[in-house]
Amino acid sequence: MSTDLPRSGLIRDGAHFFPIRIYYEDTDAAGLVYYANYLKYAERARTEWLRVAGFEQERLRLETGLVFVVRHCTADYRAAARLDEDLVVETRVAGFGGASLDLAQEIRRGDIVLVALDFRIACLGRTGRPQRLPPALRAALDKFTAARAPIQNHETKASGVIAQHAR
Repeated sequence: MSTDLPRSGLIRDGAHFFPIRIYYEDTDAAGLVYYANYLKYAERARTEWLRVAGFEQERLRLETGLVFVVRHCTADYRAAARLDEDLVVETRVAGFGGASLDLAQEIRRGDIVLVALDFRIACLGRTGRPQRLPPALRAALDKFTAARAPIQNHETKASGVIAQHAR
C-alpha cells in the first residue's frame, strides 16, 4: 500500500495513512531500524496528518501561538523493519479533551504491525501553558472520531523483536 500513497499520505476510513521508506541511516549495527526512529516516523505521520486535514503546524504557531507537544507515549515494539522496506504509519484519533488529543498509531509492513504507539498530545499557547484546541480543529477531530474504526491488533502482545535480533 505504501507505494500507492502520496507523499503526505491520505485520509481514508477515519484514519491517516503515511508512507515511510527505510534507508541505511535508519538502521543500527544489526541492520534493523533503530528503535527511536519509529518515534520519528510517528511524528512525521502526525505532522502530515494535520497538514492533510488543513492544519499546518508552523502556520498555526505563527497565527495563534499554539504548538503541540507529546505529553505521554507508550510503544509496543513487536517486529523489526529492515533496509529498503516500505512501511505505512496509520494514525487514528482515540479521543480528545479541551487541550489534549489522544492518538493511536501503528507502523506496519503490509498487514504486519511492527510497532503500536499511543500518544497524548498537549496543546500549548505562547506562554507554554495548556491552551484549548482551536474550534476548527475540534470540528475536524469530531469527524475523525465519528468515522473511526478501531485499529486492529492494537492490544499488547509479546514482542518477537529480541528473537529477530538474535538471528
